[in-house]
Amino acid sequence: MTDTTVIDRTHDLSQPLERLGPDETMKDRSDYLRGTIADGLLDRITGAVPSVDDVKLMKFHGIYQQDDRDLRDERRRQRLEPAYQFMIRVRLPGGVCTPAQWLKLDELARAHGGETLRITTRQTFQFHWVLKDSLRPIIQGLHETLLDTVAACGDDSRGVMCTVDPQSSRFHAEVAALAKRVSDHVVPKTRAYHEIWYGNERVAGSDPEEPFYGRTYMPRKFKIGFALPPSNDIDVYAQDLGLIAIESDEGLAGFNVVIGGGMGRTDQAPETYPRLASMIGFVPAGRVIACADAVMAVQRDYGDRRDRQHARFKYTIDDKGLDWIKNEIERRMGFPFERERAFDFASNGDSYGWNTTPDGRHHRTLIIENGRLDLKLLDALRDVARLHRGAFRLTANQNLIIAGVKTEDRPAIDAILAEHFPDSDHVSTLRRNAISCVALPTCGLAMAESERYLPTLLEKIETILAENGLSDEPITVRMSGCPNGCSRPYIAEIGLTGRAPGKYNLYLGGGFHGERLNRMVKENIGEATIIDVLAETLGRYARERQPGEHFGDFTIRAGIVREVTEGRFFND
Repeated sequence: MTDTTVIDRTHDLSQPLERLGPDETMKDRSDYLRGTIADGLLDRITGAVPSVDDVKLMKFHGIYQQDDRDLRDERRRQRLEPAYQFMIRVRLPGGVCTPAQWLKLDELARAHGGETLRITTRQTFQFHWVLKDSLRPIIQGLHETLLDTVAACGDDSRGVMCTVDPQSSRFHAEVAALAKRVSDHVVPKTRAYHEIWYGNERVAGSDPEEPFYGRTYMPRKFKIGFALPPSNDIDVYAQDLGLIAIESDEGLAGFNVVIGGGMGRTDQAPETYPRLASMIGFVPAGRVIACADAVMAVQRDYGDRRDRQHARFKYTIDDKGLDWIKNEIERRMGFPFERERAFDFASNGDSYGWNTTPDGRHHRTLIIENGRLDLKLLDALRDVARLHRGAFRLTANQNLIIAGVKTEDRPAIDAILAEHFPDSDHVSTLRRNAISCVALPTCGLAMAESERYLPTLLEKIETILAENGLSDEPITVRMSGCPNGCSRPYIAEIGLTGRAPGKYNLYLGGGFHGERLNRMVKENIGEATIIDVLAETLGRYARERQPGEHFGDFTIRAGIVREVTEGRFFND
């Protein structure tokens, strides 16, 4: 790196100054994420935001600039600029949404988002196909129901996840509320968002605008999630900071703390790798925010700010050593971690259909394939939201729970779903355990199809399962259009990441409960080879499995793949 800008770390004067890479320089000079975004929105010559720096800064505001890649070549031939559009991601801690918020999201999607919404793998909504003139109307519309898009993307703490299954723990409401508190606590404090999107005037003040983040925010994105055993639906070991709720006879005792999870890697770059989070101890419930502050501060101050490919917390931990990182976190917290408490995960899926909790409320989980809410589903759920008096909960498996339904409201909801969504209970076991990222045509990073292709591939895998008497066997399948791993493919029993159009890396052997990484078995292969490998492996599984043995466990016991035992793997 040739840039010599020096970071102003006034929020932590105990740390030495260090030189910044280009993206760090951009953040440092951005005036706390303002850049020239407001001016770029007024440019009528282009459908894009013209400044490259502003495109990066808008991620901190929850917005990605993209273009329709299906049209890219044709528009280039016609000497037209790409068909620019934007993706907007909502900040929705724990995936909880009120009926009023749902109706506003629905309204905005119909008016500005191509009549579609998408449920993400981190329990929130994304608008796609948004034109530049629609950015402010969407963000201002969200504000009317107390929703925003702050820090849904960018080098900051992303949306905080929380186990969503109301049956998973009697402490679900308490932990979900804590997830919301943590989300509000770690969100950037800059007023740039309010000035650019709400039209607020800038107010001068003497206090630091970002007392925690400073001018350069985090080295890379930082992900936090709360899990409530026995459910690991949020894949807690894939989080930078994971908090595993521990019960006691007196109530919620606190949380086991795991750090350093992350799915991203880069093909042909063995120095990048997925990593599972490492256990470092237990904190009482009342000290969770202090713990989050300390963990994030260590990454803020020691994360790599020269090489973005090496800037995630997992690399900081592996470079410094887990013991050193733990000791530094304890020093900043001002108290030591206690010994971790016993717990057990039994599932990372969702409970489908109707379920009833001890408070007498009913909860209906709907399977939303790849999280895509098309116009048919939007129509049905708009009707539900108009009469529903509970909440909607988005799951990390891209499904939807109509939660807190009163007994007298069930028949009306059932009637709506039967009319608009008659096949909701007749989805195969394989599809219930499959998720994908968006990929083409909107994601600029995608190398191959994911959301549009996975249903076709699943149909062919379902044929193999049926031929082997495995149709009712739960097997996790995750597909991403690139190696960044947004669908968490590296902990799936069957994982696929895109390499080129029609080509994927195939991984096997992940833990069914999200507790073990898988391993690559074939590189850069097409559908025919994928099907051949799975047909052979699933056939062996049907013949040789032990009672109750999951597919991923079998592939390791049978020697098909070598177990990853250190929480991370290198290409080998």
